[in-house]
Amino acid sequence: MNFEKLLPIFDVLPALTDALQDHDETVLEAPPGAGKTTCVPLAMLEQDWLGDQKILMLEPRRLAARAAAERMAELLGEPVGQRVGYRVRLDTCVSEHTQIEVVTEGILTRMLQDDPSLDGIGLLIFDEFHERSLDADLGLALTLQGRELFGDLRDQPLKLLVMSATLDGAQISELLADANGDQAPVISSEGRMHLVTLHYGEPYQYGERIVDRVVRTVQQAVADETGSILVFLPGQGEIRQAHQRLQEIYNGRDDLLLTPLFGDLKLAEQRRAIAPAPTGKRKIVLATSIAETSLTIDGVRVVIDSGLSRLPAFDPNAGMTRLHTQRLSKASATQRMGRAGRLEPGSCYRLWSQSQQDELRAFTPPEIEQADLAPLALQLLRWGVDNPADLQWLDVPAKAPYQQALDLLVKLKAVEGKQLTAHGEAMASLPTHPRLAHMILMGQRYGLGGLACDLAALLAERDLIYQGPADIQLRLQLLHGERQADRGQKVLLQRIKQQAKQFHRLLRDVDTEQVVDNPSDECWPGFLLACAYPDRIAHSRRDGGTDYKLSNGRSASFTDTDGLQKHRWLVVANLGGRKGQSVDRIFLAVALDQNLFEHQLAEMVEQRTQVEWSKQQDKLLAEKQRCIGALVLEREPLTDLDPQTKQVALLEVVRQRGLSLLRWSDDLRQWCARIELLRAADSATDWPDMSEDGLLASIEDWLAPYLDQVNHLKDFSSLDLKNILAARLPWPLPQTLDEQAPLRYPVPSGSNITIDYTQNPPVLAVKLQEMFGCQETPTIANGRIALMVHLLSPAQRPLQVTQDLAGFWRGSYEDVKKEMKGRYPKHPWPDNPLEAIATAKTKKRM
Repeated sequence: MNFEKLLPIFDVLPALTDALQDHDETVLEAPPGAGKTTCVPLAMLEQDWLGDQKILMLEPRRLAARAAAERMAELLGEPVGQRVGYRVRLDTCVSEHTQIEVVTEGILTRMLQDDPSLDGIGLLIFDEFHERSLDADLGLALTLQGRELFGDLRDQPLKLLVMSATLDGAQISELLADANGDQAPVISSEGRMHLVTLHYGEPYQYGERIVDRVVRTVQQAVADETGSILVFLPGQGEIRQAHQRLQEIYNGRDDLLLTPLFGDLKLAEQRRAIAPAPTGKRKIVLATSIAETSLTIDGVRVVIDSGLSRLPAFDPNAGMTRLHTQRLSKASATQRMGRAGRLEPGSCYRLWSQSQQDELRAFTPPEIEQADLAPLALQLLRWGVDNPADLQWLDVPAKAPYQQALDLLVKLKAVEGKQLTAHGEAMASLPTHPRLAHMILMGQRYGLGGLACDLAALLAERDLIYQGPADIQLRLQLLHGERQADRGQKVLLQRIKQQAKQFHRLLRDVDTEQVVDNPSDECWPGFLLACAYPDRIAHSRRDGGTDYKLSNGRSASFTDTDGLQKHRWLVVANLGGRKGQSVDRIFLAVALDQNLFEHQLAEMVEQRTQVEWSKQQDKLLAEKQRCIGALVLEREPLTDLDPQTKQVALLEVVRQRGLSLLRWSDDLRQWCARIELLRAADSATDWPDMSEDGLLASIEDWLAPYLDQVNHLKDFSSLDLKNILAARLPWPLPQTLDEQAPLRYPVPSGSNITIDYTQNPPVLAVKLQEMFGCQETPTIANGRIALMVHLLSPAQRPLQVTQDLAGFWRGSYEDVKKEMKGRYPKHPWPDNPLEAIATAKTKKRM
C-alpha cells in the first residue's frame, strides 16, 4: 500500500505495528490531517495477530464514519461494504466480507451489551478520542471491564488502540495499563503542517451578530487569497444565514461553489462539501465544528474561524439539556487553523483579537462533565454496575448529576432500588434517550405504538418547523401527509420516517403488557409526551396567558402569540433559555387533557396534606391537594388538621420570621441574658441555651407544645412567653439564678441598682457619689464575674467606665472632680472619696 506514504502517519506506522504486536493496548498521538483515520486500520489488516478477526473503529459522528469508510474503500479500489463497511444510525453498509467496520460510538455500547467480550473483534480503535464524547468514555469503560471479565474466554486478546489529536497521551496510557501495571506505549506523529499565516480581527463582543463579520471576512478572503475556503460557524442557523447572504453577493460567479456542511444534510450534499472542488472552481464550505478533526476537506488553504461552538450542556436546575453558544478552546482553534496548512502554505482568519486568544481555555471540557447522565446511568445498570466508580474512567461521573439521572430513571419506572426493572431493561434496548424509550413502551402498552414511534422520531431530530408554532400536532400532520411539506422539510421528514420505522421494528422484540384503550382519541399525543416528560407538564397561570408553571416548579412562556395558549394544560417537550434564567421559552409542546389524570396518568397524581402560612392573610391555611409535582389539580380545605402537622408548619413560620413574632418584654430579655451569662461561666451546671440561635434550634422542645391555639399572626403575641421559657429552668436553677446573677446590686449609698445583663460584661450604671468609700469592683457569681461600672454624673451621663474601681479613685478621679465640681456645685466632690459618705442626695439634703 503506497498511498499512506504521502501522509505523515507513514513515518510512525512501523513503530505502531510493533507496539500492537507486543502489547494489547497502545495510544497514538497524531494531529488532524496526519492520515491516522484511513491509514492505520488498513495497515493493521496486514498484521498476523489479527488473524481472521475484524477491526472495529469508532467515530464520533455519522458523517465522519461514512466518509472514513468510503475513503478506505476507495484506497482499496473497492465499493464500500466489501472489506471496509460502516454502521451508523439509520444506515448500514457491511457484508460477509467486511474486515474493517466503522461505527458511531453509540453502536459500540449496544454491541458490548450484547457481547461484552466482543468476540470476533481483534482490534478496537477509538478514533478522535480527544473529543471526549459521553459515548466514547462509556464505550472505553465498558470495554476495559469486559476484557477483564471475559478476556479468558477468547482465543486471541482484544487489542485497543486509542487515537487522539490533542489529549495528553500519558493520561490515556495510564488508564490503559495492563494487568501488571505497565502503561500502554505512546506513539506520536508530529504531522506535516505548512506555514499558516494568522490574521486576527477586532475584539469580538458578546451578542454581536457573527454572521455579519463572517460575510465581510469571506469577501476579503475571496479577494485576497487563492484556493478553497473553510468557514467555521457555530450552528445550522448561522450557516443558513451566511449561505443566503453569500449567494446574493456572489450571484453569477460561476467560479465559486457554496457548500454547507452539517450533520443533518442529505448524504449527497455532505459528499459534495467534502469532495475536491471541480477544475476551475473554488469552494466556500460553511461548516460546524464537525470539520475540526473528523473530516478532511480537499483543496482548503484558507480557514475563517468564527471562534464559536454550539455545545450541549445539561442544566440540572431545569432538568434539561440546552445548546450553548460559547467560545472555543485553544486546542480547537489550533485544530481549525491546521486545516489551512495541509498541502501548502495557507491563511487563517480568526474573528477575535490576539488578547482574546490568550484568554481562551486550553481544552473543551469532556461531555461527561456537562451532559445529561440518564442514558449513561441506564446503560451502566443494564451492564450490572450501580456505582460508576467501579469502572475505569478518565473522568468519573460526578455524584450529584449521576444521582439526578437515577432519580429520573426511578420516575420513568426503569429502576427499583438499585436494579433495572423489566421495563428498564426494555428501555435500555431501544437506541434513544430513556425518556423517549419509556414513551415508546408506554405507547405500545396502550396500543399506541405507531404514534409513540412517530413522536420519538420527531423529538430525536431537529424541529421540522423552524421558529414556527409550538404545537407538535402540526409536526405529526406533516409526518402523516396531512399537511404539505416544503422542499427544506422533505429531507428531514424522510429521515424521521426512517427512524420511526426502526423504532417500530425494534418494538416487535419487546414484550409489553397490553392495556385496552382507544388509540384514535386526540388526547393521546399529550398522554405520551406526559410519560416522557412528567417534569414538564405545564399549567397556565391565567386563561389565555402566555405564562405557564411546570410540574418541576420552573416557569415557561411563549414569547409570541401561539395557538396552544387556549389550553390550560400542556406538556412541553422542548424549551430554550440561558442557564440561570428562571423563565424558559416554550419551543415545542402539545395540549394535555386534564381528564387523563383520573385514569391513564393517575399514577402521577400525588395526594398531599398542605399546611402553610399565608403571607397575604397572615394565618395558617390547611388543605388536601391532588398534585402533579409542583402543580395543584384540586384543593379542599382541611378541618381536622393533625396537631403535629400544624406544629411543624407553625414552627417553620417562627424559623423564617424569627423570635420577634413572640411577645418579648425587657425583663424577659434580661432574664435570658442572666442565664446565658451563667451558662458561659459555669460549665458544670446544665443551664439551658437561651441565646436566640439556641432558642430557634430547640423550638420543637419548648414552643411546640403551646401552639395548639395559634392560627393567626396575632396569636403568637398572645402566648405567655415568660412562663413558657421559665419551664425550661428546672429546680433549683431559678434559686441559683437569683443568687448568682441578681437583678439588683446594693451599692454603698444603700440603693439597689438594676444590673443590665444584655451587655457583656454586665453593666452597673450608678451615680458616682453613691460609690464613695467602695474600693473593690462589684462582682457577681460568687466573685467570678466583675461588673462593668458606669460612674454617672448628676445628669446620668457616664463620667468613667471601669472594672478597676480602686484604680479610678487613685487616678482619674482627681481630673473628674476638677471638671465636675464647678458644673455640679450642689453635689459633693470630696478630696478623699474613699473616706466620704456615699449618697444619692445633694449636699443640702445631706
